[in-house]
Amino acid sequence: MLLRAPGVYRAQDDTSLLVDELNRGGFAPGRAVLDVGTGSGALAVAAARAGASAVTAVDLSLRSVLTARANARLHGARVTVHQGDLFAPVAGQLFDLVLTNPPYVPSRGGVLPRHRIGRSWDGGPDGRMLLDRICAAVPAHLAPGGVVLLVQSELSGEDATLDRLADAGLDATVRTRARIPLGPVLRRRLAVLRRDGLMGPDQDDEGLVVIEARRPG
Repeated sequence: MLLRAPGVYRAQDDTSLLVDELNRGGFAPGRAVLDVGTGSGALAVAAARAGASAVTAVDLSLRSVLTARANARLHGARVTVHQGDLFAPVAGQLFDLVLTNPPYVPSRGGVLPRHRIGRSWDGGPDGRMLLDRICAAVPAHLAPGGVVLLVQSELSGEDATLDRLADAGLDATVRTRARIPLGPVLRRRLAVLRRDGLMGPDQDDEGLVVIEARRPG
């Protein structure tokens, strides 16, 4: 059970899918882990409980940072939580494993919200404003042989993520897929998503993918 302050993203199916792959693949034990966009700290806590040697978490939202710290203490997990934009607080540091469940829902406009709960899921017109930044920056923070595990919706273009990670020098593949019922955010945007051809006229679920990308070495 995780605490969640108002305005902090509630861990949902995408978080659970990523945690399942984290545990199934044995990625955490003995490794230095970074959780980018930690929200409530769910991924960071899961990595610590799975045996990571060190866990660092980052979020832009101060409310999320405080919530993640509280959840780490609640679960007896040793997690260092920083406030900042993506990788800025860990400049120059390398990690064996990077976990991220970034905002990826297609949204209107080219400016992402900063002080509203929508910052937890809005990803810009194609859902890729944060995804593309992560794909470009993450290789510089992976130790040789290091891995990034990323979860996203099919609506935001899994092929684009695979291509950008490959262009950045990582070996990337889809690790697992799942279909889940539409949540309240997508239901509110259903008409627009159908209009833009991102969802079929009778579609009432969403595809999620966990992508694994590894730095050679």
